[in-house]
Amino acid sequence: MPNKTSPFNPFEYMETQDEINTFLRECLENDDPNVFVSALGHLVKAHGVTDVAEVTGLSRESLYKTFNGKTQPKWDTIFKVSHAIGIQLAVA
Repeated sequence: MPNKTSPFNPFEYMETQDEINTFLRECLENDDPNVFVSALGHLVKAHGVTDVAEVTGLSRESLYKTFNGKTQPKWDTIFKVSHAIGIQLAVA
């Protein structure tokens, strides 16, 4: 019988908001914008897709599609999701 593994979610191993912020900042600084989008998707899953959907007014299906790695999310979706999970994007 093959072993089943769970998808890796780095946020399950972070204990402080500072660790989360540092990780997201590093992802955002990457030349590939999909790195940040993927990280944000993992954070949505860590917060609970249903809860994030409720707060943003987006459907769970829409959130799964947004962060499946096959589409480029719209800015308003990233903005809504970021606010829903307590992430403030800033320009420095």
